[in-house]
Amino acid sequence: MAAALGRRWNGTEGFKALCGGEPFPRDLLQELLRRKVTVWNMYGPTETTVYSTCCELTDDQETISVGRPIANTRTYILDTNRQPAPVGVPGELHIGGVGVTRGYINRPGLTAEKFVSDSNANEPGMRLYRTGDLARYLPDGNIVLLGRIDQQVKIRGFRIEPGEIEVVLGQYPGVRETVVVAREDLPGDRRLIAYLVPKAGYNHTAGELRHFLAGKIPDHMIPSSIVLLDSLPLTANGKVDRKALPAPGQARPELKAAFCTPRTPVEQALAEIWQELLGLERVGIHDNFFELGGHSLLATQVLSRINLKFKIIMPLRTFFETPTISALTMLIDTLDWHNRGRVSGPGARDYFESGEI
Repeated sequence: MAAALGRRWNGTEGFKALCGGEPFPRDLLQELLRRKVTVWNMYGPTETTVYSTCCELTDDQETISVGRPIANTRTYILDTNRQPAPVGVPGELHIGGVGVTRGYINRPGLTAEKFVSDSNANEPGMRLYRTGDLARYLPDGNIVLLGRIDQQVKIRGFRIEPGEIEVVLGQYPGVRETVVVAREDLPGDRRLIAYLVPKAGYNHTAGELRHFLAGKIPDHMIPSSIVLLDSLPLTANGKVDRKALPAPGQARPELKAAFCTPRTPVEQALAEIWQELLGLERVGIHDNFFELGGHSLLATQVLSRINLKFKIIMPLRTFFETPTISALTMLIDTLDWHNRGRVSGPGARDYFESGEI
């Protein structure tokens, strides 16, 4: 609907666009605003009489929201215990008020599951509709949608909403579309993969995108790989076909650090360890392990192999502080191998905690 409006209208000042049904693309918003069109974003499922929230969108909004509830409508964002989620914390969006329908015809089980009692209603018998949509409140009280609950994934013990990552990635300049999924291309190795379609004229790198995400979301939510595509695969009805998204592949991602091939036996040995565990065809000696898609659990495996290979004892903290092959090589070269991990060389004690292991 929104896209059709963007193509049809000539941008006459004073027109108002009421848009809904799909996440609102920022480039379409900017185009409509450029044509002096007043843009309203509307949200609501059929079970609550189509539209339940709305807000006017402006170009200075960092995050595109669906606004606040309309008249005679109430919204709640609740956690798994049906308790209100604090501002900024994701939860399931519930809708109450006069627009909530009676239920599904001849489906009492589904009705009981999706329509629950509204304990805050002034009238007895009022119910809330469980939308199945993940959402969070902005500090100003507006609501941001984060995706579907059935798309929530668990990675290394953390429950993650891919839609929340998609929202943040969509804030980066030059990003047109993005989708985040969990893949398990190798048994037991489940990873977050982000797919991104840039706008024309933008040349993003995985390194700069990861750096941007690091300042916005926790480490465990940063995708292991960021794949740049010309377009996202779509189903017959125009939805993103998640099953058709390509595997990340074994190519080294584009990083800020220029590729530099290993030069010494130590660098070559470290590179082989990284390549095997990261599933990459090649790594450079100045590449950051975590920018290549590594994470904390994988770091422990790398460190175990390093200690076994070089017969040393290196603390995990050291690896986190020096996550490049070139830096690790310099530290390994300072070790007195005959003293089983004790350190020789100026300043090396700070890295290896000599005598405390």
